[in-house]
Amino acid sequence: MNLVIRTLFERKSVRVFEEKPILKKEKELILEAAFQAPTAGNQMLYTILDIQDQSIKEALAESCDHQPFIAKAPLVLVFLADCRRWLDTYVYAGASPRKPRAGDLFLACADALIAAQNSVIAAQSMGIGSCYIGDILENKEEIVSLLKLDKYVLPIAMVVYGYPTKQQQTRPKPLRFKKPYLVMKDYYRPLTEEEIRRMFYERDGRKDFNFEDYIITFCNRKYMSEFSIEMSCSAEEYLKEYE
Repeated sequence: MNLVIRTLFERKSVRVFEEKPILKKEKELILEAAFQAPTAGNQMLYTILDIQDQSIKEALAESCDHQPFIAKAPLVLVFLADCRRWLDTYVYAGASPRKPRAGDLFLACADALIAAQNSVIAAQSMGIGSCYIGDILENKEEIVSLLKLDKYVLPIAMVVYGYPTKQQQTRPKPLRFKKPYLVMKDYYRPLTEEEIRRMFYERDGRKDFNFEDYIITFCNRKYMSEFSIEMSCSAEEYLKEYE
């Protein structure tokens, strides 16, 4: 297994960091790695906010489902799907562009997320941990005001980085679902109930695993939670900008 593959396999979310700064040269490498990501038409349809103001970090930690570790992270980057920069470019060149639409937004989201993942793997290769914060999509009005976002700019991901504590380094990475349930040949089909139950039993591995208890608890804690519903409402508000 080569270094790149091993880095991908070893990377896991880190939420507790040592009180150790990320050096300027390390941050620059993380950002440069993000810039090397695949991008639609070489447009780089994203902007990265390097959050250095501690008061903004603390506001983000509070608005993103009250997660204090965000404010303690040495490096906080917000990846924005940016449809504004190219729209302005077309206008400045004398073109007559249409307004960005949902397809443009989705393309920009893909660009931003691929760049974010490049940064995460680059950080991992240097011994720097990271954690995606999907809750950046919560509380639209607050986030737009806090980060001074344009109507054609969406905060698709936030990532926090830092050196993991020893406990975080040794903590086992959560197991993933197995390939037969994730890879299909040629065509999509929904999994049967039997397959879905087997998928969870095989991942968990415990003889006393209770499918109903686990899924109902997970559904209530995640899918039906207030923050999940708020995230969906905020995403719908962002999408209205592209109608």
